[in-house]
Amino acid sequence: MTVYRIAKTKGRAGDLSGTGAFKVGGRWNNPGVFALYASEYQALAMLELLVHIEESELPPDLYIITLEIDDNAPILELKDEELPKDWRLPDNLVLKNMGDRLLLNKQHIGFRVRSAVMPDEYNLVLNPLYTDFNKLIKITRIDRLEVDQRLNPRID
Repeated sequence: MTVYRIAKTKGRAGDLSGTGAFKVGGRWNNPGVFALYASEYQALAMLELLVHIEESELPPDLYIITLEIDDNAPILELKDEELPKDWRLPDNLVLKNMGDRLLLNKQHIGFRVRSAVMPDEYNLVLNPLYTDFNKLIKITRIDRLEVDQRLNPRID
């Protein structure tokens, strides 16, 4: 399976540690729990980035990372009926706690969940602390992402 991430600097492009989510948390984890967020499509990865930053904060150099996940990697797919009705709301504590439990039990390399931004598309929340993480997930490409300037208007 191929998935994508966007890094805000070249130095972070090769970092699969989940430290960013560990420091600040995410939709599916509280601070203090390692998680690595990825998307099934490049465009979804970009949308997921854009909803979390102000127009004026869009970094000048972005990098798209292509990850290949081994077909035998254990990935859990969360079904709609397992999610609370308000799962798309930001800072949903039920989702964060659910994600924490899944990540901390280390039974899966990650879990596949609907995107709150595009609910018919999916993100993966990967567990960098999973035993065989570095054997089952590989970076296959890192490319500079040329962002259309209409996504980053400059006010002079």
